[in-house]
Amino acid sequence: MNGRRFFFCFSTLVLSVVLPSWGVDSIIVDNETGTILEEHGLNHQVPVASLTKVAMAMVLLDWADLEKKNHHEFLNQLVEVPSDLSLEGLTNHLGLQAGDRLTLRDLLYLALLISDNEAALLIANEVGKTLPNHHQLPPVDNFVAHMNALARELNMRNTLFLNPSGQDRPSSQLQPYSTVADMARLVRYAYQKPGLPFYVAQQSREIHLEREGKTFAVTIHNSNILLGRDFIDGVKTGLTPLAGECLLLTSEHRPEVKRVGDTIYTAPRRIIVVLLHTKDRFQEGLKLLNHGWELYDAWAAAGRLTKGHQTL
Repeated sequence: MNGRRFFFCFSTLVLSVVLPSWGVDSIIVDNETGTILEEHGLNHQVPVASLTKVAMAMVLLDWADLEKKNHHEFLNQLVEVPSDLSLEGLTNHLGLQAGDRLTLRDLLYLALLISDNEAALLIANEVGKTLPNHHQLPPVDNFVAHMNALARELNMRNTLFLNPSGQDRPSSQLQPYSTVADMARLVRYAYQKPGLPFYVAQQSREIHLEREGKTFAVTIHNSNILLGRDFIDGVKTGLTPLAGECLLLTSEHRPEVKRVGDTIYTAPRRIIVVLLHTKDRFQEGLKLLNHGWELYDAWAAAGRLTKGHQTL
């Protein structure tokens, strides 16, 4: 990805989106080639809850890259909870209040590991002040505009982000939405880089909160209980009343190595599973992942042909 998306903002007018009847959408994708091994509801537009935070995280991490700042210094800058930012109605795992301070890094851990909506909003509010903003949008709206710009660059044509967290909006309003195909595109992009894969692979993390001159250490635990099983090393959980249970999984097996004469060929082996609008994300996700590896092995044995398969 180049930096051009950070130099414009755009608005999208969408009149309606059809909210789903209860049906599960899913996809299994080879990460290396984008080959779709199986799909149900490929381009079905539905709310995706906190899976949205993967896009939020990539805007933050990409901006750090484009600014050519030391990632350590950039993510360690302290963010103070402003008194004029409404956190009402958001998940509040730490009971954050005006004047509290956390680093961008710890806010990112909160958003990715335990799906803290407040943390996502604080990141958007802080970073949205520094992103290019030709339309003079409020910081959070500007940040979300860049999330949509990222989606457009990744050919996520059936995606609309309306907030940085993926939370449901009032029933009378347009809801944010995406599809299994678009979420897989986003994960493929994220896994081309070292940042996000490291964060989402953490089982737990100690973060630090400054309040009234004192620093408190808090240990948080990843909501993805499948981490470590069957080589699963990411990515994100999601849950809202409208979206149901959602899950992004990725699993990496050892690369396949083959020698032909003096040449050694290496084939990376990673699959992506996206599960939307389910009622038992972990059980169904694990079944889908195991099924995905069966499909992958059969596909690889046949020569990894893309003919007859859709690709992202």
